[in-house]
Amino acid sequence: MPLSPPTGGRLAALAFSFALALGAGGLTAGPAAASAAASVPVSASASAYGPQAPQNPFTAANGAATMHGDSASSGTTAYPGPATSGISYSRTALASACPTVVVGGDGYVIALCTTIFGRTPTVHLLDPATGADLASLALPKGSLFGGVYAYLDNADRLVVVDGSNNLVRVGHHRTGSGWELRIDQSTPLGGAVPAGDNIVGLTPDWDGRVWFATSGGVIGTVDTGTGTVRSISTGEGVQNSISTVPGRTAVATDHALYLLSAAPDGTPVVDWRAPYDRGPARKPGQLSWGTGTTPSFFGPEHGTEYVTIVDNADPHGNLLVYRAAGGPDPICRIPVLTQYARSGTEDAVIASGRSVFVTNTYGYPYPALPEGAPASQPSSANFDGGLSRIDVNAEGTGCSVVWNSTVKSAALPRLSLADGKIYTVSVTGPTGSAGLNTFAQYHHAVIEPATGTQLTSSFLGIGLVYNPLQMRGTAAPDGTLYQGTETGVVRISRR
Repeated sequence: MPLSPPTGGRLAALAFSFALALGAGGLTAGPAAASAAASVPVSASASAYGPQAPQNPFTAANGAATMHGDSASSGTTAYPGPATSGISYSRTALASACPTVVVGGDGYVIALCTTIFGRTPTVHLLDPATGADLASLALPKGSLFGGVYAYLDNADRLVVVDGSNNLVRVGHHRTGSGWELRIDQSTPLGGAVPAGDNIVGLTPDWDGRVWFATSGGVIGTVDTGTGTVRSISTGEGVQNSISTVPGRTAVATDHALYLLSAAPDGTPVVDWRAPYDRGPARKPGQLSWGTGTTPSFFGPEHGTEYVTIVDNADPHGNLLVYRAAGGPDPICRIPVLTQYARSGTEDAVIASGRSVFVTNTYGYPYPALPEGAPASQPSSANFDGGLSRIDVNAEGTGCSVVWNSTVKSAALPRLSLADGKIYTVSVTGPTGSAGLNTFAQYHHAVIEPATGTQLTSSFLGIGLVYNPLQMRGTAAPDGTLYQGTETGVVRISRR
């Protein structure tokens, strides 16, 4: 089949261009055989990390409101993860790739997926007790569908842009015959998004405006009460989500990091622009030429003091940390993942307290590339995996590498501030472009953030059914982890 990705949202665009598809619906389940590493250190207390990012008053609870947990894109959760041993899992087969899985205040799970056949963006409501698909709603598809970086608002409605260029809020409602998903609100964006462009990221600010960024570099705000849209153009491409904390919005283009605020009428204002090293070309294992990271806010006092990305320098990307209230000069620029000859990342980092955790995706064999992606240099490479932890010093004047790990993460990891552990899906076995889809073995992995040691590895399954495609799992308040895959959602819980 031709590898023409669906429009909008590059991670979603990749998950629908493979030849093998499973039947829609249904659950498969089984126990995971857990094997614990011998003689591992005692976990650092959860208080070693954090504070949690400020709770955005216009999103669902932090940790489960966005793909990256919160509007700060910290990659953390206030909820514990599954146990380090004795887990069980079930799989909801949706014949769809599901990059965004969020959990509402009522405990119900909402997944934004795109079908393998037809490439139709579809919202699913999942039963928190079993993972069963309770209701679904197909959205219009088109060149303006922003299909990855949706968020859950403070009324547990999924906020997303549909293919008709409308900002919609999808609510779930119990009826006499069961559950129903429907559009509760729709705000047309009009001409704010140029023809042929598409919205990549969405996030609300503390005044209730919805910020957006397009792949063509338009940054704007929407007042859904009045329908007013205000925007500016950077002239640079945007391929990642965007992040907000009180009074500040961060957008990373393929050339620079932007820190913005809003004028009284809502028009975006550039507070500072920080160019970064975008490297000589796109690296294998990355989807665009430039940073692969969504900006993340973090800090030891309020969770907002710093903002960080990883650049695309050759041979190793650099972690760049800036003072959010400062200017375009980073407080540190440090090479990461240097345990390998070359490295790079397509993943947003985990950022909490003074610590940043970076995942290596160099050589990761995505099944397809976004339309128009330039050739990588080199054309391919082995996928080594690996993670690094970098800490900002107590004075806020520099950074240092704390540890390097060889864990081969196939998902974006998440740090639990409740139990002080990192959760991800690791991969073993063949990880070439064909092997990752059909023969690779996937494991629920728990990592000690103090040392990088893998505490446990619990086998989940083989092949694309369990391939998380560098998407991030979301923890529910009861410790259940929901991981989107190429073909549905895996529910990992304590026995």
